[in-house]
Amino acid sequence: MGTRRSGRVVRRSMDDKYKNEMMGGWEEDDDGTTYLEDTRKKATMAKRGSGSGGSTQPFCQVEDCTTDMSRAKTYHRRHKVCEVHAKAPIVVIAGRQQRFCQQCSRFHDLTEFDDTKRSCRRRLAGHNERRRKSSYESYGETSG
Repeated sequence: MGTRRSGRVVRRSMDDKYKNEMMGGWEEDDDGTTYLEDTRKKATMAKRGSGSGGSTQPFCQVEDCTTDMSRAKTYHRRHKVCEVHAKAPIVVIAGRQQRFCQQCSRFHDLTEFDDTKRSCRRRLAGHNERRRKSSYESYGETSG
């Protein structure tokens, strides 16, 4: 039995099979040829690219923020906001005072928030409605 690597089939020993099954496993094509699972995934990822389509250096979107986000948590890199500005009560973006919404994972104008809350009114209303609905349903089941 052989493996496909870079378009060619090579023999593998039982030791190789065991070792690679532990580290990702072998898969078999319809024609019976086996290949390393990771090899196929890497080739697919290389064709697709990173998906960002832009710069490789992540930056916080808040004006004048120079935080190095290369070591930031995945969440902060994905939403392009450093940890400090994600929790800040007021930030300036495009000349407007805004706040990062924990529910939407984006910035909104301050007018969309109640007091010092970190979730916008629209998302809080939906959250509270779901809580009332489940509370009402469980309360209605016990009294009846």
